[in-house]
Amino acid sequence: MKVLLVEDDAAIVRTLTDLLEAERMTVRSCAGQTEACALLDAETFDIALLDVTLAEGNGFAVCAAARASAPDMPIIFLTASDDEYSTVAGLDMGAADYVSKPFRPRELVSRMRAAVRRSDAKESQITVQDVTLSSTSATVLKAGQEVFLSALEYRLLLCFFQHKGKLITREILRDAVWDSAGEYVSDNALNVYVKRLREKIETDPTHPSIIITVRGLGYKIGE
Repeated sequence: MKVLLVEDDAAIVRTLTDLLEAERMTVRSCAGQTEACALLDAETFDIALLDVTLAEGNGFAVCAAARASAPDMPIIFLTASDDEYSTVAGLDMGAADYVSKPFRPRELVSRMRAAVRRSDAKESQITVQDVTLSSTSATVLKAGQEVFLSALEYRLLLCFFQHKGKLITREILRDAVWDSAGEYVSDNALNVYVKRLREKIETDPTHPSIIITVRGLGYKIGE
């Protein structure tokens, strides 16, 4: 786990760095808003620990920058025990949790791991309209009801959803289903697979709103 620690108290930085490195985490620390924003632009982190009050800038501005550069990264605010405003404001900005100072080190580590687990679970689910695909359980739900797909149909849907927001060419789809099909996938076969998938996930398969044909180019996923 790679941790961004934004804290201007040198004693807390030393204590936390020793603790987290003992837990096999990598820690990058800085004391102010400007350096924190630069690190967020230059590197990728699994989680951020942000002190609200900094000598230069503040944790809320860093949180906003983190949300812009890494929307899914969990953030934990380090707040004074009697600072209710900072706690509420941090949660309203999308923070995963907050820990009051002085904090119990082991509790902090536990909360960090829980926040990362929740984030990983969220990332394993992809939702388009009323269809949700969970890659961890290999299940597909439509309007809350499970849809039963063949292995090939599941691989095809996963490929579609993973390319949400992009043009999905037939070559991309062939690569996705080749192993399941066991042989070269012709255009006609691919048309059949897409038709069967639409029949299971579209509300009206004759007027699809999820898997949309881009004539002459491939497909796109509807918002």
